[in-house]
Amino acid sequence: MRKGESSDACHFEDLNAPTFPLLLDRGEDEREESKLEAASDYVAFLRNICLSLVSLVNEAAPKRTPLYDEHVRLGAKIVPFAGWLMPVQYTSIVQEHQAVRNTVGIFDISHMGQLIVEGAGAREWLNAMLTNNIDKLDVGMGQYTFLLNERGGIIDDLIVYRIGDQKFLLVVNAARTEDDFAWLQKYLCAPIQIENRSANFGGVAIQGPRIGELFHGLFGKDIELPPRNAIVDLPFDGTKVSVARTGYTGEDGIEVFFRANDAVKLWNAALEKGKPFGIKPCGLGARDTLRLEMCYPLNGSDLSPERNPIGAGLGFFIDVTKPNFIGRDALLRIKEIGPREKLVPFRMKNKGPPPRPHYAVFHNGERIGEVTSGTLSPSLNWGVGMAYVSAAHAKIGAEIEIEIRGQKFPATIEKKPLYKKSAS
Repeated sequence: MRKGESSDACHFEDLNAPTFPLLLDRGEDEREESKLEAASDYVAFLRNICLSLVSLVNEAAPKRTPLYDEHVRLGAKIVPFAGWLMPVQYTSIVQEHQAVRNTVGIFDISHMGQLIVEGAGAREWLNAMLTNNIDKLDVGMGQYTFLLNERGGIIDDLIVYRIGDQKFLLVVNAARTEDDFAWLQKYLCAPIQIENRSANFGGVAIQGPRIGELFHGLFGKDIELPPRNAIVDLPFDGTKVSVARTGYTGEDGIEVFFRANDAVKLWNAALEKGKPFGIKPCGLGARDTLRLEMCYPLNGSDLSPERNPIGAGLGFFIDVTKPNFIGRDALLRIKEIGPREKLVPFRMKNKGPPPRPHYAVFHNGERIGEVTSGTLSPSLNWGVGMAYVSAAHAKIGAEIEIEIRGQKFPATIEKKPLYKKSAS
C-alpha cells in the first residue's frame, strides 16, 4: 500500500486553470451459419479486444486478481483487459447475460481500483476534485461522479462512497487506477492522505432480480439489504466485508469489497448459496452487453480525456453550483455554446451484423460520427450501440446509417435506456 505525501497547502488556485466489441452467441436463426464464419468472427473479436484496449493495457505483465485460479478452475476463457487477465465468459455470454436479467450472476471486479481518501478537510478537498456534490452524501452513501482535467475532459468516471465523516472510498476503473492516484496526489494537501489499497483488496458484483434471497443466504435472514447507493460493513465468516447496493447492469444488486485473502471464500460461498436461484459466474462479455443495453458508458470507449460529461449526456452528475472544481470553467463554456458532438444510443432497424466500435455513422450520405460501443443485444436480439454524432443530428427518432464492412445499414437513434424491463 502507498500513502500519498502531503504538500504544505492546497492548490485550489490551480483547479480551474482539466469497449471492447464482444462476440455473442448467435441467435437461433443464425446458428446454421458456417463454423468457418464463426471462427473468423472470433478471431476478429480477439483482434478488436487488443486494438481497443491498446491504450488501457500496461506494458508490464498482466496482473491476476485473487480469483484468477477460480476462473481457470471453472473453465473461463481468459483475456487481457486493462492490464489484468480476466474472464470474458465461462459458458456463453448470452447465458450469463440472461442469468443476470432473470435470476442472478456474479462478476469478479477485483481489477477495479480502490483508493482511500481521509483526514481533516477530505470532504472539502474531494469536492474540489470531483464533479458531483459530496456535501450531499451522508456517511454510508455513495454517488457516481467524474474526475476531470482542466479542459473538462474525463480522466475517469467512478463511484465515491462516504465511509466516515472525513473518510472516503473511491472505486475507479482498472486502467485508470495509477493515473487517478497520481492526479489526486498532485493536488493533495496536508493533513489529507490518499492510499491505493487496490493490491490488497478485491471485489465482486452480484447482480440480478434474486439478489435479495442470495443476500440473506450470505449474510443472514435478519440482515437487511442496504438502501440503493448505500454501503455498509457486515460480518462474513469471521471477517468483515463492505456491501454496497450499486452495480453496472441495470438490475438490482450489490458490490462487495473485501481483503484479497477473503476473495475465494466469499466467491465460493456466493456460488454455493446461489445454486437454488440458478446463479452463474459471469465474465466481461456479459458485463459489457448488460451495461450497453442500459446505455451505461465504458471508460476508454465512450468516455476519455478528449470527451466531456456534457457531450456524453451525463450532465446530471455535475454540480456547477459548486464554486470550485477542476474543469468547472471549461464545462460552463461547453454548456453555454453547446457540445460539438453528443453520445447517443441507437438500434439497428434490420437483422444483420452487429455494430462495432469505430464504425462510421452516416446521415443522407454525410458522415456525422462514429460508433464507440456496439453489440448484439441478448435481451432485444437486435444490434444496438452508442455513437458520438454531430449535435445537429443527435435527436431521438433520427434515422442514421452504420457502415459495416463497407455496407451501410439503417438504424434509429433511441431514447435511453435501450432495454426496459417489462412490467410483471
